[in-house]
Amino acid sequence: MNRSRIKNEAQYDALRDKGYSKEKSARIANAPNSGTHGGEASAYEDRTKSELYNQAKKIDIQGRSTMNKKELISALRNH
Repeated sequence: MNRSRIKNEAQYDALRDKGYSKEKSARIANAPNSGTHGGEASAYEDRTKSELYNQAKKIDIQGRSTMNKKELISALRNH
């Protein structure tokens, strides 16, 4: 992987050490708020199915249109 494309290399390395895939580590390390703490996102279980579907659509989870709320939560957590 071309490491010059990683914005937060320390975070990328820490995620890789935890066992995250190269793709997921890069996606997290390149996020605009990379390295910041204290996010206030609500738990997936507290969100509506529509909100979960929109998040799944945003990150292009395949088969999302046929998933129920529990399946959407699982797909989002495992993406």
